Amino acid sequence: MTSGPNSNATPAQAKICVYCGSSPGKNPAYLKAAQELGRLMAENNIALVYGGGTVGLMGEVAKTIVSINGPDAVHGIIPEALVKWERDGTYSSTKDANGYHVPEEQVYGRTTVVKDMHTRKQMMAREVIEGGPGSGFIALPGGYGTMEELLETATWNQLGIHNKGVCLLNINGFYNGLTDWIKTAVDEGFVKAGNADILVTATDAEGALKALREYKVSDARYGLDWGNE
Repeated sequence: MTSGPNSNATPAQAKICVYCGSSPGKNPAYLKAAQELGRLMAENNIALVYGGGTVGLMGEVAKTIVSINGPDAVHGIIPEALVKWERDGTYSSTKDANGYHVPEEQVYGRTTVVKDMHTRKQMMAREVIEGGPGSGFIALPGGYGTMEELLETATWNQLGIHNKGVCLLNINGFYNGLTDWIKTAVDEGFVKAGNADILVTATDAEGALKALREYKVSDARYGLDWGNE
């Protein structure tokens, strides 16, 4: 929504998409970080957009926020094929209007089941792009899926599809290998030096939220026109 210079329109709510594992990981620090991120997002009235699972780190972030701010503060988006994998027992009794099993809304928030991964990622990104100041993307530890979504989001930033911050919540040095790779890619001429900070880093949840609030868009991004992509 566009507002005029004298408008008293309320700014849009900040929304953060969190990428993370459907496993809790072996180090208890990962689960603790997920809980802390959820708590701080709720206390700052930041809505969560995530992959819709109820297990691992993703489930922990979601239920932490719902326990504080209620189900409207969380929107999970999950492909139909993943429902049977990224779920716990709360999926067994509740169905949505289309007959899909979904988690208990009062525990994990609203859930939308979609047909494929592309639709999931597009919907999550669109919600963040339309969010207010402080909106962006945060990656907690995770596996292949987390890394794929994270790097695609960073690539979309580089290509000018969006201008939201992308932050690595680097718990226990989990993403040190990735940050080292970025430095190497810059040194070897595969990433422009100005784009090295498309991915920013933080070591705790408070730092991650601050990084998104203060995010500076790189001047080295490609000035491409994507229309309504």
